[in-house]
Amino acid sequence: MSGEAELTGVAGWAVNLMETLGGPGAGLAIAAENLFPPIPSEVILPLAGFTASQGSFTLAEAIIWTTVGSVVGAYALYFLGVLLGRDRLRAIWDRLPLVKISDLDKTEAWFSKHGKKTVFFGRMIPIFRSLISIPAGIERMPPLIFGGLTLAGSLIWNSIFVLAGYYLGENWESVEPYADGFQKVVIVVVVVLVAWWVVHRVRENAGAKGSSA
Repeated sequence: MSGEAELTGVAGWAVNLMETLGGPGAGLAIAAENLFPPIPSEVILPLAGFTASQGSFTLAEAIIWTTVGSVVGAYALYFLGVLLGRDRLRAIWDRLPLVKISDLDKTEAWFSKHGKKTVFFGRMIPIFRSLISIPAGIERMPPLIFGGLTLAGSLIWNSIFVLAGYYLGENWESVEPYADGFQKVVIVVVVVLVAWWVVHRVRENAGAKGSSA
């Protein structure tokens, strides 16, 4: 591959995997990304498109295999949620600071109402596309529905980045700054919301203690 010597770290590992195993290598890389969110799909997917443009496999194979990898990785985390189960989760949750069982009850009710949308759109949000599979398993979302929503959402996300890498060729890395920026925005929003929630909960607990004194 032209410029392969410049690729190191995760990018170099992914390219070597794809060139060695072909399309299944791209699927394996994306399955690993689902299981280990720090591995960036925003890098691996354009690389899969770029590798396809070099003739290692076809564009269709790149899209199909990366989507298969997304579904396989999602199912692994889904069944982790199934094995964890609601009772075990509640036992763990009850030991955590700053949280209440009522919070978990509200979350379960919200997921029961919006779970399908969450699974579908969550596939297009960095980090959350991996984590959302666990509550889906805990809530025992029907496996076929979970798989169908994961397949649809992943196919859209993967196709965008694979096509970008395919048509940009050796300039595939120009996709990364935009994806990286989007991911940073998501992380900042989540951090702000979590910080607000912690402050709100601490004040709420302090107020409860003051009124009971």
